Amino acid sequence: MIKELVHNPLMLMIKSKDACADDMQTAKDLSETLEHHKKECVGMAANMIGVPKRIIVFYMNNKIETMFNPVILSAQQPYETQESCLSLLGNPRPVTRYQIIKVLYQDKHMKTHEKRFSGFTAQIIQHEIDHCNGVLI
Repeated sequence: MIKELVHNPLMLMIKSKDACADDMQTAKDLSETLEHHKKECVGMAANMIGVPKRIIVFYMNNKIETMFNPVILSAQQPYETQESCLSLLGNPRPVTRYQIIKVLYQDKHMKTHEKRFSGFTAQIIQHEIDHCNGVLI
């Protein structure tokens, strides 16, 4: 189900709790909401739809990927960029990101993975993990 977006910074700054198998509907709602906003958004975290759980979705190779409980294990090659956020009003804001990251996460079957990401996909994942941690750009 497509959900309303949260725009209240105080709500978005609450650190998300770990997700579990009972949160599959939230992941589905999050994916459908991202699909609905695909013209202006490339990734979302569950707190953006009012659910403070560590779930992110993002586009990779034109397909929506889902991560439960993602954690960045390592980051290399910092760079400065500017980002906008669908939940926050205003102009793009400066932020430091990393070109290459290694992420520990669980998939939809709650199987644990450790994977490297680079480039724009890594940037999206970092932005969404920031949301899970209550960090706003």
